[in-house]
Amino acid sequence: MTLQGIRMGRYKTRSLMRQAGLKPVGKRKFIHATDSKHDLAIAPNVLNRQFNPAAPNTAWTSDITYIRTETGWLYLATVLDLFPRKLIGWATAPAMPAALLCDALRMAISSRRPPAGLIVHSDRGGPYASIQYQALLNRHGMVCSMSRKGNCCASEHGSDAVAERFFLNLKMEWVWRTRYANQEEARKDVTSYIVDVYNCSRLHSALDNLSPAVFKRKLTENFH
Repeated sequence: MTLQGIRMGRYKTRSLMRQAGLKPVGKRKFIHATDSKHDLAIAPNVLNRQFNPAAPNTAWTSDITYIRTETGWLYLATVLDLFPRKLIGWATAPAMPAALLCDALRMAISSRRPPAGLIVHSDRGGPYASIQYQALLNRHGMVCSMSRKGNCCASEHGSDAVAERFFLNLKMEWVWRTRYANQEEARKDVTSYIVDVYNCSRLHSALDNLSPAVFKRKLTENFH
């Protein structure tokens, strides 16, 4: 295991945590945020578990989760570029309409200006199959990909494994340790995690134990 550049085995980690009086945060039961029981058209699974594309803006994955606050749920929609494992688009709202997904996707499009043919993968939920979301994909020449029926999104081998892993990290490392007074407080705190921690400083095993920001910088240097 590697944490912030320090390599350490699980037994050593366990011993140090015991000495410091620390306890691990347990994994909670996964609950789907979207409902796949609808009559809208479903796209084929074009991504087909190919989680390691050869270049940026080749395949993105989008998903939704929710965060508990004292004044109700806050829904979080995200768009993640699979190549650098970086969050490139996100949006929050107290409800989960298709507009929330579109806002997250528009943010990603605005920051990346991707070429036509980019794969955008998601689950089979109604908001992703909606006319509004599908029209946005078509307008930018994007290829819609959806999980196969019966795939478990929480599984390491499921078609949404990367997006679900981000949500698990967010909640175990950040959200479950905090009691939010309201949705605005949660929104600011989640944004801080995405921008300052996940994208810039958190190490990823899929990126040779680099953060997305450092991985991208090294990649750019290699092209010069």
